[in-house]
Amino acid sequence: MQRTLYGTAGLALLLALVPLPARAEMIEEVGRFGGLDVRYKVVLPNDYDAARTYPLALHLVGGPQTMEIVESSLNADWRHLAETQGMIVVSPASPNGELFFSGADVIFPEFLDFLLTTYHPAGGKMHITGHSNGGISAFHVASLYPDYFLSVTGYPGLLNAQERLDALEGLCIFMHVGDQDTGWLGAMQEQAQTLEQRGYEVSFTIETDQIHRLDTSRGDLAQRLFDELASARDAGCS
Repeated sequence: MQRTLYGTAGLALLLALVPLPARAEMIEEVGRFGGLDVRYKVVLPNDYDAARTYPLALHLVGGPQTMEIVESSLNADWRHLAETQGMIVVSPASPNGELFFSGADVIFPEFLDFLLTTYHPAGGKMHITGHSNGGISAFHVASLYPDYFLSVTGYPGLLNAQERLDALEGLCIFMHVGDQDTGWLGAMQEQAQTLEQRGYEVSFTIETDQIHRLDTSRGDLAQRLFDELASARDAGCS
């Protein structure tokens, strides 16, 4: 039997010729929306095909909503599942040092229109998610522009503007809060009950042994958040 031996260089060349599964990268983009330059990260599915339709989620982060927090939040909460199970996730940093439930919300709805025309999600709608300041931001943006969304998720998060609760009708609403998050638990529980009394589609979950910034690696939370978005499509939320 003839055997062929490859040196290091030859082996490297051989491996280079073997097709490997395509892995998407988390890319950074810059665009101008609402008169402001917005930096944002995009997570694409592995083997991304622009001709296909994928679910699309807009993710708003907590704290001061900087690019550093955007990157860490995407890596911790969404990137792996989005890449491996097929979802596009876009997360912007604050363009002006303000929060997305106050002065930075001027980028909407122009940024929302851009996302829909760029990524063409099935049904022409997206999800919106966020944690802490990002959770408040997600509910804020969803209540101002509900026609763009299938669902809104706060982990934690809620709508500060009680007078706009009516705008959430028809959306699937997902609320998660840590059992040790005394500053948010009561307010979120009360709002969830109010929404349920109105007949809205609400899922409220108290996460065991969790503080304010929920650790999505515990209790399979990352997968549950991901699955909730899929359930919103199946439930026909609009």
